[in-house]
Amino acid sequence: MNNKEEIFGIFEHVSIPELGIKNVLAKIDTGAYSGALHCSKIREFFRKSDGKKVLRFTPSENHTNTMELTDYYTVHVRSSSGHRAKRYQFDTDIVINGNVYHTRIGLTNRSDMNFEILIGRRFLRENNILVDVRINQDLDTDGERKI
Repeated sequence: MNNKEEIFGIFEHVSIPELGIKNVLAKIDTGAYSGALHCSKIREFFRKSDGKKVLRFTPSENHTNTMELTDYYTVHVRSSSGHRAKRYQFDTDIVINGNVYHTRIGLTNRSDMNFEILIGRRFLRENNILVDVRINQDLDTDGERKI
């Protein structure tokens, strides 16, 4: 846990080097417990060559590159509407404001959301980060764009 207190705005530019995602505008959401990344073609299968369970997906910013993970978690999450859904999560480094953080992030189809990356309160708590809604408020499009 980071002992130094940091302050984020409601939107921050985020990079996920492991996935080749660079400088994507993310929503900092204190109402969401966990973080999420928009992905498509999310599929779990057993690899024929070695029998390992693999998670294959296409990250949002990298529509041509399909990624595969063998080190991931399966969890069930409850949406704001109360529905339970199976979600895949993995541990990775993310870069925000030039600082590198290690976190767990979920993969989901966020095509109906305004931002393809969501940073939740678990991450904020673990890293001693406060949110000031006045910071980066000029980036608030309030539904003007979809990913």
